[in-house]
Amino acid sequence: MSLPFDASAFLATCSGRPGVYRMLDADGKLLYVGKAKNLKKRLSSYFRKNGLAPKTAALVGRIAQVETTITANETEALLLEQTLIKEWRPPYNILLRDDKSYPYVYLSDSDFPRLSIHRGAKKAKGRYFGPYPSAGAIRESLALLQKGFLVRQCEDSYFKNRTRPCLQYQIKRCKGPCVGLVTPEEYAEDVRHSIMFLEGRSNALAEELSAEMEQAAMRLDFERAAQLRDQVALLRRVQDQQSMEGGSGDVDVVAAIVTPGGACVHLISVRGGRVLGSKNFFPQVGIEEETNEVLLAFLAQYYLGSQERDLPSELIVNTVHEDFATLAAAISELRGRAPAISHRVRGTRSRWQQLAVTNAEQALGARLANRQHLAARFDALAEALDLDEPPARLECFDISHSSGEATVASCVVFGPEGPLKSDYRRYNIEGVTAGDDYAAMHQALTRRFSKLKEGEGKLPDILLVDGGKGQLAMAQDVLQELAVPDLILLGVAKGVTRKPGFETLYLNDAAHEFTLPADSPALHLIQQVRDEAHRFAITGHRARRGKARRTSTLEDVAGVGPKRRRELLKHFGGLQELARASVDEIAKAPGISKKLAESIYAALHSE
Repeated sequence: MSLPFDASAFLATCSGRPGVYRMLDADGKLLYVGKAKNLKKRLSSYFRKNGLAPKTAALVGRIAQVETTITANETEALLLEQTLIKEWRPPYNILLRDDKSYPYVYLSDSDFPRLSIHRGAKKAKGRYFGPYPSAGAIRESLALLQKGFLVRQCEDSYFKNRTRPCLQYQIKRCKGPCVGLVTPEEYAEDVRHSIMFLEGRSNALAEELSAEMEQAAMRLDFERAAQLRDQVALLRRVQDQQSMEGGSGDVDVVAAIVTPGGACVHLISVRGGRVLGSKNFFPQVGIEEETNEVLLAFLAQYYLGSQERDLPSELIVNTVHEDFATLAAAISELRGRAPAISHRVRGTRSRWQQLAVTNAEQALGARLANRQHLAARFDALAEALDLDEPPARLECFDISHSSGEATVASCVVFGPEGPLKSDYRRYNIEGVTAGDDYAAMHQALTRRFSKLKEGEGKLPDILLVDGGKGQLAMAQDVLQELAVPDLILLGVAKGVTRKPGFETLYLNDAAHEFTLPADSPALHLIQQVRDEAHRFAITGHRARRGKARRTSTLEDVAGVGPKRRRELLKHFGGLQELARASVDEIAKAPGISKKLAESIYAALHSE
């Protein structure tokens, strides 16, 4: 009998990024597909204790599994959601019956052209833009165009019989061409801008508007400059890369991620240029396995293991292997043709590739935090340390600083049910020599266990210290000074190669040195806890350093000086719009490389 769905454990690891979620029942059948700007917030609303509609409560009662796919932005989530609904027709989704054809944007041929939605034969004079994946997507685009460029969308019969401007004019969604409140030349310019947007020339349009905005500001026409600024901001907001549509061909995008805790392979299926869905696979591997080896083994088993499996014309992968050519030849011999295997890709294919990597990372992180997995790892750790029972509380300390500046110590806590984030602590280290990690660790441990002696907090079963014999000795001194009883001390030092899987462990003192196999669940747990302590220390250090320098978010990014900050803000129309942008969109700004865009994105979305 399958266990009931553990909503709290799932939500604890769910991403807060945009994406699509799929709810499945105990038999693996798809119940519902939805999209979200913030996956964690949206999914949390399904599992509250009361206030659910009867239909939603019935859906939640059948959920046995929830799968997520992260996208770069909300638009991509909408497109993927519509594709999945049309493909699978889940019983709890509203299935629209007007599934005749994809809609287009129609621009009429007249003195004052009109923008509207069009389906069916293209008989009327004018221009057609599209097709769009759904009526919802096209309405959103038209609404944004109306806000930005004020081109009319009313029916021709309504337009010809007006004697005074309508409500759209009053709310600044139209310039009133029906009653002559705008010249044909000015209106034609707004139509030209709308066409540039619909043709996908948003970058050129934004640059043109930005230049005009600067000229207006130099003329001291600040009202006009503010209007143009809003138009630029609007363009940047809707200039989302349509990774779910717009490509071509039949492609499988396969990304492998390997960490000390395990491995995940994420596969995205693209047919006819449209993303149809994705799936996670979790092969059993040792810590020392290379990513390209895991990927090669997966591809061989997946495409050679079954001749009935759909074979695309191209495979896009996230790493390379010298035996890919041999694999392609084997597939060709068995199945009559071989797919091209690509690694260095651009444009839409590059976004598909990055999407697969992101989802593999997210899925693996969620799996490592799964309570059943963690409980098994705690059992394995108890066996490795020869304990009578699994530890109930494990604490790990780490130190982070930049050349001694803004030193922060972190303490993370894990139990068999997962990370206990309410018990996490950070310690701002003061009064020690810059860069002296031993003194910093001594201060953090002293502050932590002094509280314990005063009756505050809980005593851990195992204290994990990241570092070699020196860090271990420092922890021993603190525990002896404070007479902390019944505490197992576990030191973790990197091996000679400094690669995961080759760590040297010290139990209570440097004399008791041992190692664990690379595929040991106990070692996987130690790695997971240590990595979390490292992450928590770094985020605390960055926050403290940024506050100490009293600089803006952008000023804290290496490689972004005053000129680049100015160009970035001009390109996006402001910091708020820059924060909305994806990495790919930031990389399109003048002078911004992909690596620098990633740093900017990380700084704007740091925890």
